[in-house]
Amino acid sequence: MYIKLIQPRMLRRPMDTDIKLHMAPPLGLLTIVSLIRHEHRFKLENENIGEIDYTDRPDLVGISVTVDTLPRAMQIAARFRAQGIPVVAGGIHITTAPDTIPEDAFDALCIGAAEGTWPDIVRDCENGCLQRIYRCRRALTGADIVSPAYDILRREEYLYCSVVHTSRGCPFRCDFCYNSAASHCYVNRKIEDVIADIGAVHSRHIMFIDDNFAGNPRWTRDFLHAIEPLHLTWSAAVSINAAFDESLLDLMKRTGCQSLFIGFESINPEAIGNVHKVQNQTQRYEEAIRAIHAHGIMIHASFVFGLDGDTQETFRTTLDWIVRNRIETVTSHILTPYPGTALYDRMRAEGRILTEDLSLYNTAHVVYAPRGMTPEELSAGYRWIYRRVYSVGNILRRCPKAR
Repeated sequence: MYIKLIQPRMLRRPMDTDIKLHMAPPLGLLTIVSLIRHEHRFKLENENIGEIDYTDRPDLVGISVTVDTLPRAMQIAARFRAQGIPVVAGGIHITTAPDTIPEDAFDALCIGAAEGTWPDIVRDCENGCLQRIYRCRRALTGADIVSPAYDILRREEYLYCSVVHTSRGCPFRCDFCYNSAASHCYVNRKIEDVIADIGAVHSRHIMFIDDNFAGNPRWTRDFLHAIEPLHLTWSAAVSINAAFDESLLDLMKRTGCQSLFIGFESINPEAIGNVHKVQNQTQRYEEAIRAIHAHGIMIHASFVFGLDGDTQETFRTTLDWIVRNRIETVTSHILTPYPGTALYDRMRAEGRILTEDLSLYNTAHVVYAPRGMTPEELSAGYRWIYRRVYSVGNILRRCPKAR
């Protein structure tokens, strides 16, 4: 069979440039390539990079879907289905919220890991008996996880190709995160498989792209000991509790850690408590920052605005806190209740969802009714803090002290 895999075009947020569209390759689709490449012809098309070819008549189309790309994915599917070509949709949004997908949008839905679904999808398509739903019905082990097909990448198309995952999922269940959905689990890969992937990307500068690189500290220690001889420079996302493990920070620094992405989300303890981010203790944030900075590791902080408990004053107090603590880089988001999450279910029950236009669910639009400010005030504050954090003066004020 000839199988075409498609990454739909994402919509840029107000502060994004075209670089955002070319940031990193779609590892999910590259994993499917690894599953099918030895028995089937394939083509991967990323609409963020180039146009989709609707003329080459594949036997099957697979589309990766996030919540905000669902409308575009449905448009793409309609073009191929009009030619009699079956279309399968998968990805994080399909797995988390399959009930939000219109019955006539796709021929089949892939719910869960590709490793537990795509062999069945391909077999049934070959036999002319494609089913409506394919669900991964077993918990994957680390040995089950397939490496992405890094070798097919055209590296000039992406800003960063050296992206490697060491795990799937996260052990925590914060209400606003996709991982709060019951369909998501947490599993570490085999260390030797991750090291093979590091070799496959042909770089010593690695971005570990896990939801939580240190979700299992024992595994993380074993892994870091294993990669120490590779002399890497690396970055990763961790939950803030990793900062209180002095020996783990020592090992991170020794093995080449340059920066850590941390979801602080809010400096307001009430706001954090309302979304059950139990690993975040706001009263210990500054202690965590000092520990990370003392190891010469930079911090990329993520904040969410519009949580219950936030007010207009939250933007100013957060900015002051960021500058005072010399946080090197910052990403901000408007709280977004993704369908399928605990937050969405609660807000829908409270009648607070303002729009079902999922193309707006990209953390840059207000799609619900906040409690402590108006939607307009939240949107304006979100844009204001981006401008202020990255003003020349505040960039200079956040420069690290000599250490």
